[in-house]
Parts: sequence; C-alpha cells; structure tokens
Amino acid sequence: MLFLFFSQTIIINADDCNIDCQINQVSEELKKSNEELTNQTVNYNKLSQQLENIKATIVVLGVQIKKGEETLTYQKQLLNERAKSYYKNINQNSLSLINLLMAENLSQSLHEFFYQKTVVDDDKNAIIKIVLYIKNLESEKIKLAGLKVEVDRQSQIIAGEISTTKQKIASLNTRQQQLIAQKLASLNISRSANTAGRCDSDLTNGRDPGFSPKFALFTYGVPNRVGLNQYGAYGRAKAGQNEEEILRAYYDNFELKKDYNTGININVDGYGGFNIEDYVKRVYEIPDSWTDNNLAALKAQAVAARSYALAYTNNGQDSICATEQCQVFKPEEKGGNWNTAVDATRGWVMVQGGSPVKAWFSSTHGGYIFKSGEIGWSDTSWTKHAGDFNSGVSSFSDLQNNAYDKESPWFYCDWGSRSEYSKTAWLRPEELADIINVISLARNLSTEDKDHLYQPDKPNPAGKETWDSNRVKSELRSRNMTVFNSVNDGSANADFGYGKTNSISFSGDGGSIGIDAGEFKNWFNLRAPANIQIVGPLFNVEKR
Repeated sequence: MLFLFFSQTIIINADDCNIDCQINQVSEELKKSNEELTNQTVNYNKLSQQLENIKATIVVLGVQIKKGEETLTYQKQLLNERAKSYYKNINQNSLSLINLLMAENLSQSLHEFFYQKTVVDDDKNAIIKIVLYIKNLESEKIKLAGLKVEVDRQSQIIAGEISTTKQKIASLNTRQQQLIAQKLASLNISRSANTAGRCDSDLTNGRDPGFSPKFALFTYGVPNRVGLNQYGAYGRAKAGQNEEEILRAYYDNFELKKDYNTGININVDGYGGFNIEDYVKRVYEIPDSWTDNNLAALKAQAVAARSYALAYTNNGQDSICATEQCQVFKPEEKGGNWNTAVDATRGWVMVQGGSPVKAWFSSTHGGYIFKSGEIGWSDTSWTKHAGDFNSGVSSFSDLQNNAYDKESPWFYCDWGSRSEYSKTAWLRPEELADIINVISLARNLSTEDKDHLYQPDKPNPAGKETWDSNRVKSELRSRNMTVFNSVNDGSANADFGYGKTNSISFSGDGGSIGIDAGEFKNWFNLRAPANIQIVGPLFNVEKR
C-alpha cells in the first residue's frame, strides 16, 4: 500500500513539473512580446495573435492546475497517512536498532533493521514530494494569475495602439483623401491585360536616375484585385487548369449554368444593342495569343465577360459603358481565338440564385484575390479571398516565384516617374527621410496643420504654405523629436497569408523606426514627389 501511494506521488510530480515548465515557457513568450511591444517596429497584428495564443495556453494550464487542485484533498490525506507511517516506522526503526544490539541472530536483525530503515526513508521521501507538490501548486496558481494580468495589460495596450493607428489613418481629411484618389487616377493604370499602357518597372528598364544609393516602393498588382485575375488565369492555363477550374479559383458560391438565355440584347452606350453572344465577341480584355490548354484562359474570360454584362445590365434592361469602367468594347468583333472561345462557351453564365453574378476582373492581382468588401466595395458572396499561387508563400521571393500572375508587366511595379531622373520612380535617401519625418510630425499636428505637409513640388491644394524638408525638421526639433536626414536601409514586414504589408521599417542617421503600413502608404502618397505612389495593400521597399 505504501508503494502505491509513493507511485501516485511520482506521477503527480511529473505532471507538476510539466505544468511548471509550460508556465516558464509562457512567461518567456510573454517577456518577448513585452519587448516587442516596446519596440517601434512592432507588428501589432502578429503580436495580437501571439497574445491570443498565450491566452489559450493559459486556459489550458488553468485547467491542468484545476485538476491538480481536485487531487489536492487526496494529496493532503496521503500526507497525513505518510506522516503517521513515518513516525510509527521511525519509532520501530529505533526499536530495531536496540534489537540489533541485543540480538543473538545478527544476520536476521540486520535484515530487519535495514528493511525498517528503507520504509522510513520511503515515507520521508514521499512526505517531501507531497509537500513540494502542494507548495508548487500554490506557487503556480500565483504565477498563472500574474501571467493573466500581464496578458490583459498588453492586450489593452495593443488595442489602444491599434485604435490610435486607425485614428491616425482615418484622420485624413476629405481633401487629403481626394488628393490621393486624384494622384492614383493620374497614373492611368489599365485594368485590362489587353491594353498597351503598362508598368515600366525600374527594376527591368535599366534606366539610371543619376544618383546612388536609391530607394523605391514597389506594389504587387493593380488596385482592383477582385474576381478573375487575367494574368493569373493565363498562368493557370499554362499549368494545365481548364476554364472551369480557373473560374472556381477566382469566384465562389456560384453555379455554372451552360444553357443561359442567348437571346438577350445588351445596350452599349454610344453603340446601340447587340445580342449577348455578339456583344461578348466585341469585348477586348485579354490577348488573343493566350492559347494554352485549349484556350482555357480565353474561355474563362468569355464566361466572366458574359456574366458581368448580364449582371451589370440586369439581363439587358439597363445599358453598359464601352470603357474599362465596365469592360472594353469595340464595334468590330475581335475574331480569331477569342471568337472561338466565345463560341465554345456559348450560353455559359455564372449564376447565384438563378441570376448572373457581377464577375469583376482585372489584369493583375499580385498573387492574391480579394473579396469585394475588402477593397471598399459592397461585400458579395460570390467573391473570395485567397492566395493565387501554385505553392506556399512565406516571403517576397516565394511570391515572385510562385504567383500565377508573375509574368504580368503589372505584377511588381514602382508606380510613377520623374522626367528629371530618367523617368524613374527612384527616391534619394534624403527624400525618403523627409517622408519619415513628415509621418512623425503629422502624429503631433492638428488636422488643419497637416495641410502643410503635402508634396513640395506641387501647389498646396489647401492654399497654405507647404513645409519643405528643412521646415519639417525644424518643427520636429522644436518638439524634441527624432530627425532623419538620410535613410540607409529599409524593409517591409508582410502577412503572406492574407496578402498585405503590415509594417515598414527604416534605419538611418536618426536610428531605426517602424511604421504601420497603412499610415506609411497614406503619407507616402501625399508627400512623394511627382506622381510616385503605392497603389495596393502589398508593397515592398527596394534599395539599389
């Protein structure tokens, strides 16, 4: 019986040690998260998830400790039994020593003496283990309570920081938001893969701005990342996917109806009416040369164009424009492979609840598909959020290699240019430092004073004085704030599961600084010279 008690004690102690080790591990993780929280380059989304994981672990540890408490009564009873046994056997052991000295049979007496000593030692060790178990359990309850307090504290700080960041981003006034929209429109980014105007990436054109080192901000994809990714469809066709597989990759919750009414007329602004099938033959959206896998990409585009036109016009009751604002239309048939693809999918329409879905599409998504609600449109059940690559992505390099639309000339671009620097979008280290300084200063200015921080090479849209880089640095110094004169290096931290940049970090003569990606993007687009800008949620910084 004593042996059974002793075995139970060992088992509980093993569990106890495991809990203690886990608590120590959680404490270390919490310590690391606390260090990250005080670091300017902290990624709040990542840290929030880290704390949620710690909370989940604490819950598990709490359950384990509760189970330990449930056995505590038994352990205390066991302690009493062991204590009684110990005092009984230690007295017996004393008698055995007397008997040993008086015994006629020395061998038998020695055996009895050492047996009694072993029993006493076992009792003693068992008592020590049980006392340690009770003591450790109480200690762990105290440590766990402290961990809960610290996690809650950090969670509150993070919630406050995220709220503050959102307020900073939302604090852009109407004029600033309009200016960003106008600057974006000035780039004339084509939504259609069939249009000539494309990104002239400074990584491939070979033009030298005339200074070094140089920095540029590169965006993945074009602004509209919803629905069919035209270059992605091309990449999928080259990989052997058929038109139906391609459509399923870009749209959700739809039925592919292959006998939709082909007698509906579509009224095109400025051109009159066309039968739906004749209308689709006049849509110019992707190159006729995309013939891989039996025209799979062309067929997928034909189904998307047909579905979009029917949904946009409410089955022909309304009209549709002839530009990229709707989909590119020309009065003459495109012919060739396109007409073949249209005929091969005659009457194929994506429907939901019997009605055509508005099947948006664009030339290049940059490796990710977004739901309509994620880019500021009304949310829809047939759009989806997903990665658009053929294997795992955990870095910018992976994305460059694995995205289905990687061959697109819009895939990775530093948008904008300056004629005085060989029509490139490269920035000098001091120009990037100025944008960092503007962001730091903007955090400490009223909404009205932020109107002084527009780009210095254009008239101030608010009719106020635009503060140049020297004035911005002067304002920072007057507030005893860090000033950057030059940037040495930069890097972006991205969520490759979702498809967006979370934060961006820079180092220079002012030290190191981390900036929320949304905040950086907004102020970069307001301050960067000419029409240089970031046009999407996923972007990277390059130094050459």
